[in-house]
Amino acid sequence: MNFIDVQEVSYTYADGFTALRQVNLAIGKGERIAVVGPNGAGKSTLFQLLNGLLKPTSGKVYVDGLLVEKKNLYQIRRKIGMVFQDSDDQLFNSTVRQEIAYGLINSHITGEELERTIAWALDAANIRDLAEKSAHNLSGGEKKRVALASVLAMKPDVLVLDEPTAALDPQGVQSFLGLLNKINKEMGITLIFSSHDTDIIPLLSDRLYLLNAGKIVISGTTAEVFAQRDILRHNSLRLPRVAHLVEILGNDGCLPQGDLPLTISQARRSLRKALGKLES
Repeated sequence: MNFIDVQEVSYTYADGFTALRQVNLAIGKGERIAVVGPNGAGKSTLFQLLNGLLKPTSGKVYVDGLLVEKKNLYQIRRKIGMVFQDSDDQLFNSTVRQEIAYGLINSHITGEELERTIAWALDAANIRDLAEKSAHNLSGGEKKRVALASVLAMKPDVLVLDEPTAALDPQGVQSFLGLLNKINKEMGITLIFSSHDTDIIPLLSDRLYLLNAGKIVISGTTAEVFAQRDILRHNSLRLPRVAHLVEILGNDGCLPQGDLPLTISQARRSLRKALGKLES
């Protein structure tokens, strides 16, 4: 059974703008799912429907078999953790430790269990040395980890991340992606994220949904969707840079035409293979 089922969901805002139109998604436990599309495609609206921040105008959303509706929201919000694009929208306590403790205390967790969980979350996000610091004085990457730790402390089944690498420097991006993949692999937590940075999408996703004007345009494995180059470009998306470079070299006759590598490691293998054929 799918852990998340979005069935024929539409959503129209009070001003009459329809953000989603009969959207269907099926997400299994432990998957890594990217939801991509241009600005205004409906990604943020979709994410808010997953934990009941918004209610569908029509259609239904299920999380672990529970219909997303008022009577189930407490259980659903324990299962789905949200990490916002701007960490400052999520952090408001005096210290990192207090930030992590906030949700736990509101869930009536106290004493030794509280301290154990705080320590676990600090270690999981690799920020134990930041525990007594003010989150507002930290770097962008550190704030991302604090926001993540505060959500992980609640032991969710799913992490929903809106632009997880926004405002991070290259080293911060690499470090944060590594952390998210570790969480997915070692804890079995499902990752659902949106990003305009197509370079990171193959590094963090197994499957991909392309959303535009509130509709699912195409879905499939990450490789299958990126193979639809014309559809991507028609929907204001680009290939990962390394794939675009190999595409250009193929069009120029410098490399054989074929499936495009999506990551540097894939490109390395592809180029070695191509050069080996040229040398022979």
